[in-house]
Amino acid sequence: MAKVGILIGSLRKESFSKKIALFTATLFPDDVETELIEIGHLPFYNQDFDEEDNVPSDVQSFREKVKTFDGFLIVTPEYNRSVPAVLKNAFDIGSRPKTDNVWNNKPAGIISQSPGGLGAFGANHHLRQTLTSLNMPVVQQPEMYLSNVGTFLDDAGNVTNESTVQFLQGFVDTFIKFMRKF
Repeated sequence: MAKVGILIGSLRKESFSKKIALFTATLFPDDVETELIEIGHLPFYNQDFDEEDNVPSDVQSFREKVKTFDGFLIVTPEYNRSVPAVLKNAFDIGSRPKTDNVWNNKPAGIISQSPGGLGAFGANHHLRQTLTSLNMPVVQQPEMYLSNVGTFLDDAGNVTNESTVQFLQGFVDTFIKFMRKF
């Protein structure tokens, strides 16, 4: 059974990213296990952890957990035309020391979202730059920019627009095929 870790770039309890991630997880087939990976508790990466052989237990546990996944779905908003710090920090923590990059060769799919009209385009593309440097292959097409997200989510976090559901399903299907190549 394939395992997909889901990283969410927002810590807000009622975040649109979390709702979309949880909804999208239901679109994966039964032979793919999905799991949310908590990142809000992680300390900011500090190279001294590794150089002084003093890695905090939360950091070590996170690194070990990431190793257990076959691929990653990343759902994120955009903060100031870029990636939220909590998400970037998670990638930094997993990529160090460079000789032990836990992200290496793990495929990823990105869904960016915003309540506005741009669909977090800037975060999506900045994230692609980061993932390239980590040697993480990324689904190129379809690109997933969800705009006006508040208009198609109900209170329970379900996507109510059928064309958006179909778009998400197509993305999940493409991601699974892509992931299985690795």
